Amino acid sequence: MSIFREWGIEPIINVSGSVTRLGGAPMPRAVLDAFCAAASDSVPLDQLQAAASRVIAEATGAEAGIVTNGAAAGLMLGAAAILTRCDIGRMEQLPFTETMPHEFVVAREHRNGYDHAVRAAGVRFVEVGFHEIVAGAGVRRAEAWEFETAFGPKTAGVLHVYDINAAPPLAELVKRAHARNLPVLVDAAGELPPRSNLRDIIATGADLVVYSGGKAIRGPQSTGILCGRRDLIGSALLQMLDMDDHFELWDPPADLIDKSKLAGIPRHGIGRALKVSKEQIAALLTAIKLFTSGIYNRELADMERMLKEIAASLTNAPVRCQLLPSDGQTYPMLEITLTSGKNAFDVCRSLRQGKPSVQVGHMKLAQGTLIINPLHLNAERTAILIGRLTAEC
Repeated sequence: MSIFREWGIEPIINVSGSVTRLGGAPMPRAVLDAFCAAASDSVPLDQLQAAASRVIAEATGAEAGIVTNGAAAGLMLGAAAILTRCDIGRMEQLPFTETMPHEFVVAREHRNGYDHAVRAAGVRFVEVGFHEIVAGAGVRRAEAWEFETAFGPKTAGVLHVYDINAAPPLAELVKRAHARNLPVLVDAAGELPPRSNLRDIIATGADLVVYSGGKAIRGPQSTGILCGRRDLIGSALLQMLDMDDHFELWDPPADLIDKSKLAGIPRHGIGRALKVSKEQIAALLTAIKLFTSGIYNRELADMERMLKEIAASLTNAPVRCQLLPSDGQTYPMLEITLTSGKNAFDVCRSLRQGKPSVQVGHMKLAQGTLIINPLHLNAERTAILIGRLTAEC
């Protein structure tokens, strides 16, 4: 029996993937075991984060890294670190930043709802470029020279939302920003797999990179990774930790925080609301080890088999199925396009409202297509899903 039924909540069939609104990715047994094992002992969280930093550095090639309370928390902490560095007076001011450089230059086409986390630290965005292709007004996108013209005395850093085809290319943007001693914060929350992105993005010279821990890595849903320059990671950690201690007794990890550079012990920082538990840290570090080993790839064949079974069951239904195979790391997907004239939004709504509720990928509903992500499927759920799809499509 599902534990959620104790509170009157019926579990759903999730074929939408590792989306946050449905609870993220399924955690492997080893990750769950690590979470439970960590609950049995007490440890100083700053020392545990220092241990996490070494694991993250090895996995990413960055100088340092910390576990954050989700990717959005990583963006907020990364922005806070860039704004304040090791200035504890500035840390105390956040999110009020008018007396310090507080502008981040960003390509207009990179703006999205998730960058609220950056603004919450006290950042004001200066937008450059146009996505004229999308607007139907030309062929150009944001260009590197536009960033340079926007850099000024109030500029604190640059935000880049990673995409392999992003414009301008990240490496070029880093080069232009570093010429003005400006750090670059990269949102790569959903850019795994491929596993190579763990190392390739930081290898561009980006100063801070953020990844989700609860998607492809399959750690706890509310975890993330912030990795990059050691001094900025130290600042981010300093603004997240519980600082209720005496300066004379406080002994932060020297490989992340240089106590000699601080005038005193700062108060609780802007990241205090984003604290991470020892259980989350232990679980995510275990998940990182599994992810980087490639062990998750063993599940791809079974995922594809289940999708083929679903497609075969719909042979006589008024739909067109297209299997999108895995490239060896990404999940295979099944696209089901309605050919009966039914409205895909209506079908999606019926699937959600039925019993059990089914939530499909909805990115292509406007094109009449339902997307089936197999991440949460097993034999039992596949059989139930087939019945629901057959009835509704």
